[in-house]
Amino acid sequence: MPRVPRRRGRLQDIPVPGQKRVLLAAPRGYCAGVDRAVIAVEKALERYGAPVYVRKQIVHNIHVVTELEAAGAVFVDEVDEVPPGAHVVFSAHGVSPAVVAAASDRGLQAIDATCPLVTKVHREAVRFARDDFEILLIGHEGHEEVEGTAGEAPDHVTIVNSPEEADTIEVRDPSKVVWLSQTTLSVDETMDTVRRLRVRFPQLQDPPSDDICYATQNRQVAIKKVAQGADLVIVVGSSNSSNSVRLVEVALEYGAKAAHRIDYADEMRQEWFEGVQTVGVTSGASVPEVLVAQVLEELAGAGYRDVEEIKTAEEDLIFSLPKELRQDAAGNRDARALGGRQA
Repeated sequence: MPRVPRRRGRLQDIPVPGQKRVLLAAPRGYCAGVDRAVIAVEKALERYGAPVYVRKQIVHNIHVVTELEAAGAVFVDEVDEVPPGAHVVFSAHGVSPAVVAAASDRGLQAIDATCPLVTKVHREAVRFARDDFEILLIGHEGHEEVEGTAGEAPDHVTIVNSPEEADTIEVRDPSKVVWLSQTTLSVDETMDTVRRLRVRFPQLQDPPSDDICYATQNRQVAIKKVAQGADLVIVVGSSNSSNSVRLVEVALEYGAKAAHRIDYADEMRQEWFEGVQTVGVTSGASVPEVLVAQVLEELAGAGYRDVEEIKTAEEDLIFSLPKELRQDAAGNRDARALGGRQA
């Protein structure tokens, strides 16, 4: 098993029954859509210089946002906060047509960093609305992705926030109903919601392909396996990251005795480790690997130096950058035009 070098940290190396170890989930961390979006902001800063404006957080991770702010990115809530004519990047979570139109009205130079998997859901919403289906959008009301998808067909979309809401939703025509979903949800909870909807609406149609992101599914599958052998699971990810929050819930559901979400290694608390022999570690899809490395270093200082990686899938998907950023200032194809995973 790989070894992690020990260093002195905040956590104490307190003996516990048995040998201390870490089960490290794989896949974890950055997905292709996040990598594409972060590189898009970095390249926009290189190409156009600071400031480059970003509507909402480019991805839901406080560390990534802080790093980009230090490089010259300015995060705003709405495009009306962006000076006319400036460059603005739309986040990985996507935007509604109304936001695109508002940016155009201000003469903004828009760069769309929406994850292509989110764009797929947008296109599905447009198509089903055109065919006069009522769309039951499973997701969290207020989440940027849900707002963007619902904005594609506001007169045809009803948001279903939970399995319980599936029991009370009303539709105009039960024979013309389809479900779509936010890409970062719990797979199990989403399918529970679909099952309950189908009891009430037997003719409910499925989307042409699974809406839940491959990375979300892969990280949930990995943490399910890790949780079965873990006394404690640490999930690295921010509080507004839906997929990170779901990982905590999945870990608890699949056998972890305790699970906590943190942004940084120094947020781990000594009392979490009382009597803990095995620690599971994973990270959400918007988390750079450096933050996981820092957690492993801190755990090593507390005696958890034996690390076993639990791999349940291989990921090699990459997405092309937004078209505005695929060439350098001289018109040559940029070496990072296809994005590429970053540590």
